[in-house]
Amino acid sequence: MKVNGYRAALVVCAAAVLVATGGATAVVDTAAVTDTASASAARGAGHAGSPSGAVGAGSLGTATRENGAGSNGAGASRGTSPATGVGTPGGTGTSSGAGTSAGTGTSGGTGTAGGTGTSGGADTSRGASSGGVASAAVGALFADGKHFCSASVVHSPSGDLVLTAAHCLGDDITAVTFEPGYHDGVAPYGRWQVTAAAVPDGWRNSSDPDLDFAFLTVAQPGSASLESLTGANRLGVGQGFTHTITLTGYPDDTEEPVVCTGTTTQSDAYQQSVACPGFPDGTSGGPWVTNTDPATGLGTVIGVIGGYETGGATADVSYSAYFDGDIAQLYASATS
Repeated sequence: MKVNGYRAALVVCAAAVLVATGGATAVVDTAAVTDTASASAARGAGHAGSPSGAVGAGSLGTATRENGAGSNGAGASRGTSPATGVGTPGGTGTSSGAGTSAGTGTSGGTGTAGGTGTSGGADTSRGASSGGVASAAVGALFADGKHFCSASVVHSPSGDLVLTAAHCLGDDITAVTFEPGYHDGVAPYGRWQVTAAAVPDGWRNSSDPDLDFAFLTVAQPGSASLESLTGANRLGVGQGFTHTITLTGYPDDTEEPVVCTGTTTQSDAYQQSVACPGFPDGTSGGPWVTNTDPATGLGTVIGVIGGYETGGATADVSYSAYFDGDIAQLYASATS
């Protein structure tokens, strides 16, 4: 829903080939993230499909604000049993909500539902603060000179991995670039070509809103790694549902990002929501970052705008699929 209707179609490559190497600003323990894959064991039965072990070829459904679903059909069952608990970085992710951010620091609070959300609504009573400076690791996805979705750099061994929403992707990535820190027509860290995409099978097969996330591999000839230039967020898995986050995205009718600080809440078994005004079409894929460093804007990413109604029915409430063992498995696939 919060993807630009203009959005170009993207292709899923047969393998997520990582390119370039460089220094990492935000350290991720890849093994710790991978170990949380067991967290999805109780959840798997409620999905139309599980994340791919290797990124397979095939076309993805195309989602727009108007239809709210991919061309492959509506999302699959979203489950019924909530996953709540305390997210402790460095711990072991479980379906009850304990998990890791594969880094240092705390999860930012106790992962409880924080409200009685349903799949069709959200707790909008929570305070939100608009404004702020966007992290250099957040940028816009472009095709044919127009930005259509948002994305962010996530730590990886090769330093060239970007996180976005699966519904931003369609049939062809050859014309797609990522421009971190983009503003007012300026790409301060250059234009990075998307070379591969890792997308969950459950999204590709049935547009499951609980699997609305994807990793993109990017490259820029002759450059150091993307992460060494912009820094990167840590991937947070099984962190619980209630956090203070910084939400960032690029509306399709502006040339600079919007930034908001808000409190997340559980809206369904594997969906989370946040009330932040001013996040319309184009902001899909924008990161939900907790434990944010005020100096860099970097922290632990626990969601991206997407999920229920591909991000939400209004510009003032955004949704995300909950990050659990499914995204841990997909990360392992994208970085292998």
